Amino acid sequence: MRHRLKDVAERAGVSVKTVSNVVNGYQHVRPDTRARVEQAIAELRYRPNLSARNLRKGRTGVIALAGPELDAPSFAELARHVVTAAAERGWTVLIGQAAGGPGRERSVAAGIGDHLVDGLIVSPLASTADDLAGRDAGTPVVFLGGCGDHGPADHVTIDDAAAAREATAHLIALGRRRVAAIGARPTAEGTGVRLRLAGYAAAFAEAGIAYDERLVASAPAWRRADGAAAVRHLLTSGVRPDAVLCFDDALALGALRALHEAGLRVPGDVAVAGFGDIEDGRFSIPTLTTVAPDKERLARLAVDLLADRIDGDRSSPPRALTVPYRLETRESTLGR
Repeated sequence: MRHRLKDVAERAGVSVKTVSNVVNGYQHVRPDTRARVEQAIAELRYRPNLSARNLRKGRTGVIALAGPELDAPSFAELARHVVTAAAERGWTVLIGQAAGGPGRERSVAAGIGDHLVDGLIVSPLASTADDLAGRDAGTPVVFLGGCGDHGPADHVTIDDAAAAREATAHLIALGRRRVAAIGARPTAEGTGVRLRLAGYAAAFAEAGIAYDERLVASAPAWRRADGAAAVRHLLTSGVRPDAVLCFDDALALGALRALHEAGLRVPGDVAVAGFGDIEDGRFSIPTLTTVAPDKERLARLAVDLLADRIDGDRSSPPRALTVPYRLETRESTLGR
């Protein structure tokens, strides 16, 4: 039998309102009263009726999360943390795909499922802040990276430029001078991509090394096959790199395979670094040096920002939060 607030109130000897205050986390409840209510909840195994609560608030209790490709390892790992953070608020997460370039990402950000979800978290890859600026503000939206400092909505990200600069500087400090970058896009590049390219170029300027555009390889998507194809192109283009910075770990895993097929040693002949710190990179041979964002914190802050917009002020200026990262140096640049 499903127990009600009334049953908990009777067991604890308090009013239904007091039980509601405890369940909803209100602070102004006496400690001894809260303890009695929590004990009654445990004894009766009471679970709040979230559907009824959401209906009273005019909410669905559902949010959406959209990323470039559902099977992209970096997005999948981030999605797991978003689902966990959302579940702690009693939210269900619908997950959708926004692959297809700025047009599709703009369509998703414009309010996909306006009547189905309370809010939306979007992880853009191809879009710039201008691409996303025309979205309808009806449904709260939070962006995970990709919008720069002046995005059209709240967003949380790492410092892409600083991270790329640090990873490139690491490769240069190892004595590498022909450091390639894999992950530029052949069409309009998203803000995150541009920031990583800017950080990559900045590391050359700081080291006094001439920037060579021939070492920048595009990738139509950030998949293993694209990373392998980019390396093959570089090896046959006449500008042979002695190090590679990939803008995503999936690209780096593909790069490792292509270098192996070409008979090149990593890191002896070519050092490789990635972005994202996906689990596969910790088990690859060699293990992958990578920029490691705090993915759990990224996800939690995105959910917190979205909750603030759903329950609070939707008209205040967009907020931009930056989450720490670290450079995980492993075998693909340091050797065993």
